[in-house]
Amino acid sequence: MKRREFVANSILASTATAFAPHFFIFPKRAKYRTALIGSGWWGLNILREGIRTGEVQVVALCDVDQNQLSKCKEEVDKLCNDQPKTYTDFRECLQKEKPDIVINATPDHWHAVIAIEAMKSGAHVYLEKPISHTVKEGTAIEKVARDTKRICIVGFHRRYSPHNVSGMEFLKSGKVGKIREVKAFVNYNFGKGKLEEQVNPPQGLDWDFWCGMAPLVPYNPSIHPRGFRQYMEFANGMIGDWGPHWFDQILWWTEEKAPKKIYSVQKGGWRETRANAPEIQTAVFEFEEFTCTWEHSIVNPHNEIKTENVGVYFYGTEGVFHMGWQKGWTFFPNDKNKEAIHEDAQLNKPDDQNIDLVWKDFLACIQSGKLPFADIEKGRHATNMSLLANISAKVGRSIAWDYQKDQIINDKEANKLLVRAYRKPWEYPKW
Repeated sequence: MKRREFVANSILASTATAFAPHFFIFPKRAKYRTALIGSGWWGLNILREGIRTGEVQVVALCDVDQNQLSKCKEEVDKLCNDQPKTYTDFRECLQKEKPDIVINATPDHWHAVIAIEAMKSGAHVYLEKPISHTVKEGTAIEKVARDTKRICIVGFHRRYSPHNVSGMEFLKSGKVGKIREVKAFVNYNFGKGKLEEQVNPPQGLDWDFWCGMAPLVPYNPSIHPRGFRQYMEFANGMIGDWGPHWFDQILWWTEEKAPKKIYSVQKGGWRETRANAPEIQTAVFEFEEFTCTWEHSIVNPHNEIKTENVGVYFYGTEGVFHMGWQKGWTFFPNDKNKEAIHEDAQLNKPDDQNIDLVWKDFLACIQSGKLPFADIEKGRHATNMSLLANISAKVGRSIAWDYQKDQIINDKEANKLLVRAYRKPWEYPKW
């Protein structure tokens, strides 16, 4: 059997058993009434793959920015004949359309409120990562998913990508040896930038509604569209953006649910922009059986790295394994007489992702009632690693985390940061 055939077969076998995304064929049924909330470029990417399944009927598109909404509607009309209605208020959308599926592709600070309201209205939710802006929001989302018995899948497409699946099999096979050290990293050079002018929001954008429960800050075009993750009012910087993807890969590999202790430092202020997320950050996570570190820089691409500038290194007694993105995975044996082992990535264009495989699991689980491979619980633990690192950096000390009690141990100041005050009239979700 050729290696490509072997890998393809092993992917299907392993995901159907050990990892249990349920790629089965079910009887035809009426299409799922689907609403997209957050109609920017990434939300459209998710919806596009949903339309391609042939199992969704797009009934609504919702966004507080009518400029994005119009562009999205124009593209959707090219993809299907569903003629979805458009909304600027997600509450009206949920009430009038009563969708079976809601895609929540809003900025991070909106994830919890919209996901919770969607599930309470009866919808299953495709939720983008990170699942929440604060820890207890994630707790509340998972609780509502369980209480309502709705499927809440997280956009962890790397759990489904062929090279990630085969790479995880390689790791779990023991060929890397005993692993005691893991390092996740993202290093890009975004440059100094320039100080953005604070201007009036463009016509058609309800900026007050966009800010929502977050502080109402002056508008500037580097926040919206697509730049919000460098603003801590709405997101959690690079570790909040990329961290959940790579932390999820680590938690997929280990049997442990969460780290015991976290320590992080972050620095910034070198850019000439209004963005307030840290330019560099290092975090250390202590697990029972291994130590994990995180590193990111947006001012230095770290050209000394010979794989790619994102991914996870697993350091084993037999060698070093790099789980990457666009370049696949590579194992570098400690024995210099052995050649490196490599597997190319198999990614879909134009965005080099595998969102279609997330949809297969999502739709199968809606029918079967089984939890998806990228279930909300997985998303919560991976997101929490990012959020707890930021809390450690903010209080300036190590914190001890009890995931079963969902609290930081013996640190009142740090525990207060598991939530944040919402701007009225929005109310923080109950957990």
